[in-house]
Amino acid sequence: MKGESTMMIYVWLGVIIVASIVEMATTQLVSIWFALGGAGALIACLLGGSIPLQITAFIIVTLLTLILIRPFSKRALSVKKTSTNADRYVGKTAIVTKEIDNARGTGRVTVLGNSWMARSADGSVIPAGKLVFVESIEGVKLIVHLKNN
Repeated sequence: MKGESTMMIYVWLGVIIVASIVEMATTQLVSIWFALGGAGALIACLLGGSIPLQITAFIIVTLLTLILIRPFSKRALSVKKTSTNADRYVGKTAIVTKEIDNARGTGRVTVLGNSWMARSADGSVIPAGKLVFVESIEGVKLIVHLKNN
């Protein structure tokens, strides 16, 4: 029984360490709940609790911390999207001023009086002079597709 208790101490320490390492390797809270559950189980083990009691403590502490703390942490860690002036181009019509060819890495459009590098959303070549629809922005490039009349 003494050896079993010592082994479980190492098991719970291992759970705490692994969950903590995973947590440190991520930018969001993903495994801290298991580290806290492992701490609860370790306490139960050190107090002489049976293995089923330790496992129960692990599950209960993990679930409680997940249910009680996660909503607050999710709100605190949520990244708010900052709107930029570039967003105004999405959904607009542009005119191709330089042939769009994704394979060659060429393409330019003018939209709302400004010139942008452009790429075709579906990979098709779009000749100069055609009207296109701006789907999205990736970095400094507009992602466009040929506009239907």
